[in-house]
Amino acid sequence: MPNNQIQSQQPQQNQQSDDSVVITDFLYLCLRKWWWFAIALIIAFGVAIAYILRTPPVYTRTESVVISNSDDSRSVSIDDIFSSASSGGISTNSNYVNNELIALQSPSIMLEVVKRLGLNVSYLTDSTFYKGVLYGQNMPYTVSMPDVQDEDVVKFTVKMEGTRFVLSKFIRNKEELDGEDVTAKLNQTVHTPIGRVTIKPSHYYNSWPGGLYANLYVTHVPMMSAMSSYQKGLSVSLADNKAAVINLEMQDVNIQRAEDILNTIIAVYKDRWVRDKNQVAVATSAFIDDRLKKIELELGNVDNSISSFKSKNLITDVDAVATSYLDQSTAANAKLLDLNTQRAMAQYVLSYITNPKQRNHVLPANFGLTDQNIEQQIESYNKDLIERNQLLANSSEANPLVKDLDQSLRLQRSSIITSVENSIRSLDNQIGAYGSQESTNNAKMAASPTQAKYLLSVERQQKVKEQLYVFLLQKREENELSKAFTAYNTRIITPPMGDDLPTSPVRGRIYLLAFAIGLIVPGGILFLKESTNTKLRGRKDLERISIPFAGEIPECQPERGGKLWKKPKLSSPLVVAEGNRDIVNEAFRVFRTNLEFMIGKGDHSQVIIVTSFNPGSGKSFISGNLAISLAIKNKKVLLIDGDLRHGSTSHMFGTFHHGLCDFLAGKTDDIDQYIYNYQGQANLKVLPIGHIPPNPTELVEGGRFPELIKRFREEYDYVLIDCPPIEIVADTQIIEKWADRTVFVVRAGLLERSMLPELENLYTEKRFKNMSLVLNGTVSVGSHYGYRYGYHYGYGSNSYYGNGNE
Repeated sequence: MPNNQIQSQQPQQNQQSDDSVVITDFLYLCLRKWWWFAIALIIAFGVAIAYILRTPPVYTRTESVVISNSDDSRSVSIDDIFSSASSGGISTNSNYVNNELIALQSPSIMLEVVKRLGLNVSYLTDSTFYKGVLYGQNMPYTVSMPDVQDEDVVKFTVKMEGTRFVLSKFIRNKEELDGEDVTAKLNQTVHTPIGRVTIKPSHYYNSWPGGLYANLYVTHVPMMSAMSSYQKGLSVSLADNKAAVINLEMQDVNIQRAEDILNTIIAVYKDRWVRDKNQVAVATSAFIDDRLKKIELELGNVDNSISSFKSKNLITDVDAVATSYLDQSTAANAKLLDLNTQRAMAQYVLSYITNPKQRNHVLPANFGLTDQNIEQQIESYNKDLIERNQLLANSSEANPLVKDLDQSLRLQRSSIITSVENSIRSLDNQIGAYGSQESTNNAKMAASPTQAKYLLSVERQQKVKEQLYVFLLQKREENELSKAFTAYNTRIITPPMGDDLPTSPVRGRIYLLAFAIGLIVPGGILFLKESTNTKLRGRKDLERISIPFAGEIPECQPERGGKLWKKPKLSSPLVVAEGNRDIVNEAFRVFRTNLEFMIGKGDHSQVIIVTSFNPGSGKSFISGNLAISLAIKNKKVLLIDGDLRHGSTSHMFGTFHHGLCDFLAGKTDDIDQYIYNYQGQANLKVLPIGHIPPNPTELVEGGRFPELIKRFREEYDYVLIDCPPIEIVADTQIIEKWADRTVFVVRAGLLERSMLPELENLYTEKRFKNMSLVLNGTVSVGSHYGYRYGYHYGYGSNSYYGNGNE
């Protein structure tokens, strides 16, 4: 048979990867739905523009500072070298800079900045698209609210009317307060529902254009809330891991406020650093002042004792009496005096260290002890204690670092006490030795008057206390000079600066995001729609079956007019015309050629039935236009409307009151009177159904229909019969008995792909003679001549020739 010569669907040949075909089909689907993307892009860009216009611009200011370690100037010791080696070569200065970097980000510093700059009170004014911030040079006046508590959230409006200010819309903690509007003048304190309020002019009030900011919106928030808000805009980082340079970056909607915040952060940090650095000096000053008061009292008692003794015993010059004895003990007394002084200082230090009340206070330093080891231990102890107190300020005693420092401080304190006690014992031994020598000299003075011996003892006490008093005065001055000349550990190398263009919102990024959303959203919807689509999508889906493929008819695309979202309708479903070269006419020419090739060369006429699975597949459209296409080739064609239940083919060609049903029902024997010529083509004749009968199956099963077909075989080259869908009624199976060939119409977007195996069974079981397929309703994307319609398949589901009115 000729039809066996064409097998257009061979799954094993020219297979392409499913992904490439699916992607290509999806791209063509997106091209068909271009207006989806156009609308989505317009909406996305509209939202993006609205967001940019309504979002206050955010500016960035950056400041760079150098952090110096106050101990960098000291010489490098053996301990420092071993400490660096044990830490893997990491400098202790790097750790110091990291500690200061964390300190700069401390919430307590930002809280102090909020307090100094008054950032818990904000001032806004109406702008074109959003409320602008007033600060610094563009803020005409400030508002004082002494009765408002820190934890309150207060809002109200200030409207300027000439030289007066009208205060209204008072809100406290989200509760609107009742009360009339309050009128005030500059520097006038008025009573309002939130308490006393005073409007004070700023430095820029006189240069402020009145009426420019007619309405001001004042907001007071808790200090902690303001601190948290501004803390989010601050970022601190190291400029380089090998350098001691820290970059501070502040983002804010007001440039001047960002610069003021950065400068104030450095100022607060410096003040706190100096305060911590002077803790040792402050403790030393307190210790010295306390000792001076006690020594002044003791020295006064000694002076009074000497004066009283001399007055009572009428002694004017004791030195002249004891000159000979004193010459022998001068050297011993001098040394004994020095030893007693050192012991007294050591005893003072020991009493201070062992005092439980002073356990968490820094120890006094620089007391001139001859044992330099004790001085170094005290200096190391004070440094660790200050570091421990700083850590404790931002954490708790449960912090592992605090616990480690507490353990280290306990060991250092015990070591200092042991060293001081050893020093006192050593001094006691030396004092005992020199005391023995003095006793020897005193024995030589046995013959001296008792008064001389008494005065010598008292005067010795006087000299010891005088020397100790002068020593303490000297140390106090040295300590005050140390406090006065404490240098800061920071140096600003780059003041707050940055670009005058806002860093947020980033317009390019927002537009890019809008563009991406405008493509992704409709694309995603289309992809999801196609992923869940179970309908026949195109010719590729037919590759899995072996039924001969006769042709593919693209969906007609009439000129669009009117509203975009309304699908236009064809003026006539008969689109094939002689000389027409559009895509649909070319498709029917290909279909006609394939059908003729399947039939083969021969003189006998062909009876062809056209049917489908589903209503709305477009079989009537295929029948009518195929008949016209065959007639154009000078073939005598008769088109019979065999769908006696709908008569779709009859409606396409006109309105007929009589036809095939009248003949089958026996109302007439002259069938020729019901055969009509098609005005558009002389070689085409149409046999309509006439009136729709109540018993179409019985009429077809009658004996007149086979006789009719037998006669038409002799008169026409082609007899085309438009039959009902096979799954609805049995008419098609009855008519098929007298047919030579079956054209089975499947419609893209209508037939379930799960029905393809059943369609394959119809072919393999030969339930229809010479069965071939025609694919209807594909969507073409290509040139005027339609060279692509056979390769790119659309997914539409409804059109004029597939709407169920066949």
